[in-house]
Amino acid sequence: MLVIEKFTFGVGDRFAHQAAAQLRAFEQLAEDGVDVAPVWNKSNREHTFVGSKPQSVYDAAKNAIETRGWNKAWHVDADHIQLATVDPFIPCSDFFTIDVADSIGKAASQEEIAAFVDRHPELVGTLTLEGLSSPLEVSKEDVQRVAEQYLLAVKEAGEIYRHIADAKGADNVIAEISMDETDSPQTPPELLVILAAIADEQVPVQTIAPKFTGRFNKGVDYVGDLKQFEREFNDDVAVIAHAVKTYGLPETLKLSVHSGSDKFSLYPIIRECLQRTGAGLHIKTAGTTWLEEIIGLAEAGGDGLALAKEIYAYALEHVEEFCAPYASVIDIDNSKLPDAETVNGWSGPRLASAIRHIQDNEHFNAHMRQLLHVSFKVAAKHGDRYTDLLKKNQEIVGNEVTKNIYERHLRPLFVG
Repeated sequence: MLVIEKFTFGVGDRFAHQAAAQLRAFEQLAEDGVDVAPVWNKSNREHTFVGSKPQSVYDAAKNAIETRGWNKAWHVDADHIQLATVDPFIPCSDFFTIDVADSIGKAASQEEIAAFVDRHPELVGTLTLEGLSSPLEVSKEDVQRVAEQYLLAVKEAGEIYRHIADAKGADNVIAEISMDETDSPQTPPELLVILAAIADEQVPVQTIAPKFTGRFNKGVDYVGDLKQFEREFNDDVAVIAHAVKTYGLPETLKLSVHSGSDKFSLYPIIRECLQRTGAGLHIKTAGTTWLEEIIGLAEAGGDGLALAKEIYAYALEHVEEFCAPYASVIDIDNSKLPDAETVNGWSGPRLASAIRHIQDNEHFNAHMRQLLHVSFKVAAKHGDRYTDLLKKNQEIVGNEVTKNIYERHLRPLFVG
């Protein structure tokens, strides 16, 4: 298998114009003494919305790598792929986020479930693992219930992985299994059962993305019980370490925290755990770069500001349409969305401050930010007009992109 680095960080680039600006953030972090490998990701759904192809992500990333002389690791992620969508990603990706959320809750055969339960008596009982907040109490009935919920999904992950490995060669593949886009979070005991099933399926998984308790809404901070997240995250790290030793999973296996949310309140919790345990991490902030483009265009004034206002006005007229696919990961109060006439009267800095995620700014509006986050296909409708303005205002837009990733994400997460 292709061995993943200890720390990897996923960045989205909806319109393939910000790879160099994104890479600058990783260069700045390297100057701080912390190496994190950038992972450019874009899902099939996003490609469909903007009319792009998977190869474009690789091409943009490769151009940035060569232009800036980056000599450290980097990857391109086939984000949230399934068997029906993976093939166009195989030639141009080396990181594959295998999404099996649709199969969660669909039961495998009773024979397969019974065989799994019988094969894993070590999962039953009081499990005291190093680093756990408290021992795991797992009954045989618990193992069966988790197998009924997840075994078919794991088998699907195995099928997808083997399809990729057969086509590309296992030595060229980093496998991630994603279970985060589902309704119910996976508890640490459930994660242990799932990892045992993955080992049985012989998938050399290097990152696993469970769903955590709480809300990871698009473009805004985590909403939930920070103490509960801290217990879950720390316990998941302990479970992964145990599963690596017990089931022969790759030593590089690490936890992945997904979603297009900003996770500012979680970064201190995650950073403390990584420093204490020496664990690795993969984390994604997909989508926020598109918001920084809008902020940059607003700050640029003129035609850029005019288009930013048009995009917001159109999104406002199509709230239900744009929000429907993301209903589980946004919380927008329509009464908190200013009308188009009001926004048309704003200056560029005023509009930028409403969207830019600085929570103590009196003008910050989380509802506007979430709406614009899920409205990126409006920019795609403008085609060359949008991308030409990105090129025209490359410096100011790029500075917003770099500052956001470095100052608000990478540095708080890995440096403090």
